[in-house]
Amino acid sequence: MATREELTEKLRGWFTGRLPQDLFEGAPDVTVDREEITVIGRVAEPAYAEGASEAEKAAAVAGRVKEFRERTREARMAVAREAEHKYGRKVSWGVRCGEETRLFTHLSVPVMTRLKQPERELLDTLVDAGVARSRSDALGWCVRLVEQNAGEWLGELRAAMKHVEEVRDTGPDRADA
Repeated sequence: MATREELTEKLRGWFTGRLPQDLFEGAPDVTVDREEITVIGRVAEPAYAEGASEAEKAAAVAGRVKEFRERTREARMAVAREAEHKYGRKVSWGVRCGEETRLFTHLSVPVMTRLKQPERELLDTLVDAGVARSRSDALGWCVRLVEQNAGEWLGELRAAMKHVEEVRDTGPDRADA
C-alpha cells in the first residue's frame, strides 16, 4: 500500500500531466487525505497601478481569481470527474495569486469525536462569545489555531511519521513481499 506521500507524488504527477499546460504557472500543489484531493495552482498576479493601495490590490486579486474560476470551470470539472473516477476521492480546487490563497470548493467532512465536559465547556465558551457559530465551528477554529501556532512542530512530527513508515516498509515481514 502506498504511503500518503507516495500517493501525493503520484497525484501531483497525474494532475501536472493531465491539466491544460497553460492553466497554472508551474505545477500545482496537491494535497490528499481519505476523502479529498485538493489542487491549488498559481495564477499570474494582476498588474497594479503605481502606488496602488492595499484595498485596490485586494480587489484586483479578487477579480483575477473570479475571472480564472469562471474561465476554467469546464476544463477543471472535466479533469475532476476523471480523477474522482480514477482515485475514488472528490477533487477540490483553489488558486494562489500573489500572497493570497483562495479555495473554490472543498469538502467539509464530519469527524466523530468524544469530548469530556471541560472540553465541551471550552467549545461552548467560544460559541457563547460569538467566536464560533456552533461547537463544530469552534472545534475547527481550535484546530486552525493549533496549526498556526504549532506548524513547525507538526512538520517535524510528519517527518518522523514518514521515517516510521519507511522503517516499517523495510521490516522482516515486507522483505520477501
